[in-house]
Amino acid sequence: MKKKRVKLTAAEKSELFAEGVITVVLLLLLNLSVIILINLTILQNKNLVNGIFFLKKTVAFAGGQHIWSWQNIFIVMMGIGDLIVLYWRLIRRYHQMQLRHVISELHYIANGHFDHRISFKVKTDLQKVIDSINSLVDSTVNSINEEKAIEKSKDELISNVSHDIRTPLTSIIGYLGLLKSGLAKPEDEQKYVNIAYTKAEQMKSLAHDLLEYTTLKSTKTKLNLSPLHIYSMLEQVAAGFELEAEKKGIGFVVETRPKNLTIQADPEKLGRVYNNLITNALKYGAGATKIKLIANLVNNDQVELRVENNGAKIPEASLKKIFERFYRVETSRNVKTGGTGLGLSITKSIIDLHHGTIRCTSNDKWTSFIIRLPLDPKKAQNAK
Repeated sequence: MKKKRVKLTAAEKSELFAEGVITVVLLLLLNLSVIILINLTILQNKNLVNGIFFLKKTVAFAGGQHIWSWQNIFIVMMGIGDLIVLYWRLIRRYHQMQLRHVISELHYIANGHFDHRISFKVKTDLQKVIDSINSLVDSTVNSINEEKAIEKSKDELISNVSHDIRTPLTSIIGYLGLLKSGLAKPEDEQKYVNIAYTKAEQMKSLAHDLLEYTTLKSTKTKLNLSPLHIYSMLEQVAAGFELEAEKKGIGFVVETRPKNLTIQADPEKLGRVYNNLITNALKYGAGATKIKLIANLVNNDQVELRVENNGAKIPEASLKKIFERFYRVETSRNVKTGGTGLGLSITKSIIDLHHGTIRCTSNDKWTSFIIRLPLDPKKAQNAK
C-alpha cells in the first residue's frame, strides 16, 4: 500500500493561515508590552543604565567591535523566540488536522468498509497509531473471513454427511423392506442381505472416519512420540497390503536413505497416513504395477517420505482440492472405489500435528504424495 501525506482541504488551509496570523498578532503585542516594560524599568534605574553601558564598552568581538545596541540584540532574540513559538503552534494545529483525518478514515472503516486502509504517512508517533489501526483491521477482516469459512465448512460438513449417510441408508431400507414384505424372490434374498450389509459397512466406515477427523482437528489431540525406525515401518506396512496388491498385479518397492533412518513420531498415526495413501493408490491408481515407499534424510533435520504409484494421472484441477474434506476425484465416485472422502483430509491433519507438510504431484508416469517431517516435532514446535 503506497503511503501519502495528509492533504489539507481549503478550509483547513484557511484555518492554518488564520492560526498563523493570530499568533503573529499576539506575539507582536506581547513583544511590544515586554519592550515597554523593560524600557520603563531601565529608565527608572540609573545603576542599571550604567551597567548596560559598561557591558557595551567592555565586551568586544573580533576586530575590536563592541556591542552596538542591546535593544537590537534583545529584539533579534525575541524574534527568534517568536518564530519558534509560531512554528510550534502551526505544527501543533497541523498535527491536530492530521488526527482529524485519521479519525475520519477510522469512522469510514467502522461503517463497514473493511477493504479500506489508512494510507497516510506522518512523521510523528501518530504513524504508529495508523499502522496499529491497519493491523487491527487486517486482523478483524481475517477473523471475519475465517468465521465465514468455518460456518461454510460446517454447512458443507452437514450436507456431505447427510448425503453420504442417506445414500446407503436408502438402499438398506429398500432392500430390508423387500425382505420384510416377502416380495423378494427366495433366490434373491441372500443377495439383498449382502447388499444391505455392504451399505451398513460403508456407513460404519463413514462414522469412524468422521469421528477420527473431528478428533484430529481438536486442539486437545496429542502425539504419542517415540523413536520410529522408518525402514521397518515401511516393510511392515507393505506386508499388510501385499495380498491385495498381488491381486491387482502391483508390487511394492521400499527404499530408505540411510537404511537406519529413525525419527520421533507417533507410530500409530503415521501408520494411518501410510494406510490411507496406499489404499488410495490401490483404489484409484488404475493400471498401476508398482507402488514405491521411499524415505530420504534432508538437511540432517528433516525426512522426506514419498508414496508413489505409476497408475492413472490425477487431473490438475483435482490436485488443488485433493486434501479437502469430502473431496473425491469425480471418476472415482462409484460403488466399488468411492470412499468417505475423508482419508486424505485425515492424512493431512496427522501431518499437520507432526508440524510437517504434504503435497501431491502427478504426471503420465508417476503420482507422488510427498511428505516433509521434522526429525523431532517437539524441536520444530519450539523453533516456531
